[in-house]
Amino acid sequence: MKIFVAGATGVIGRLLLPQLLRAGHEVTGMTQSGERGSIIEQLGARAVVADALDRERVMEAVATVKPDAIIHQLTSLSQWNLEDNARIRRDGTRNLVDAALASGVPLMIAQSISWAYEPGDSPASESVPLDIGAPDPRGMTVDGVSASEQAVSEMPRHVILRYGMLYGPGTWYDRVGIMAKRILHQEVPATEAMTSFLHVEDAANAAALALDWPSGIYNIVDDVPAKGTDWLPAYADALGAPMPELQEGKAPWERGASNAKARGQLGWVPRYPTWREGFRLSLGRSNDIDE
Repeated sequence: MKIFVAGATGVIGRLLLPQLLRAGHEVTGMTQSGERGSIIEQLGARAVVADALDRERVMEAVATVKPDAIIHQLTSLSQWNLEDNARIRRDGTRNLVDAALASGVPLMIAQSISWAYEPGDSPASESVPLDIGAPDPRGMTVDGVSASEQAVSEMPRHVILRYGMLYGPGTWYDRVGIMAKRILHQEVPATEAMTSFLHVEDAANAAALALDWPSGIYNIVDDVPAKGTDWLPAYADALGAPMPELQEGKAPWERGASNAKARGQLGWVPRYPTWREGFRLSLGRSNDIDE
């Protein structure tokens, strides 16, 4: 296939491009920076420089490539700028979908998130509505997710991957990531909030596999949603950080998500089934963090 990857130099894109190339696909990667274009070329793909918010440039780039599929991995999260990320989801996705429709692209695979669901007491399935109407700053994030998913759903074939909280190389939870730094300084308390994690390698693998999946929305998360009082001390230990402060309570929406649909209908199996072994391996500690 001829595949166009938007967000090709992000933490998922850098893992995804080599997989697609090994599978024999012809790959073009889009990035907003000419400097980052060289990263795409070093990986063996063709580079296109375009800002996702520049509608005319995105339309031109997609029309020139005429891909069989677009994989949308656009984010603006490296500096924790949630407002910019919501704009990318809303306006960047709109531009990408319009470009795809204008060029007759039949398939789009797009990343989303698995923590935008309405409040509840158990891990959310894909049938649970999004938390529309939530107050800001959460409301801004959920609105961006909703706009992005609605736009992608206009594609003839569309696969929406609601990823868990990413960890692994290049993410917030990398040894030099934003969350690692905050946890090293004991700025993050361990609460009863439930989080569904996902190793970045599993995120990239799912995007590649999704080329053959039927249209739909799928939670792509690991097998075990985790309480903050469980995962955060384990993560801190694997990181070599001080133990976090323990606090009771959680927000009603902090419920985690279920991967039963992806496992049952698609046969998807995460390479890192739980955050326990994933943290240990990704942070390079040999001790057993189950303790």
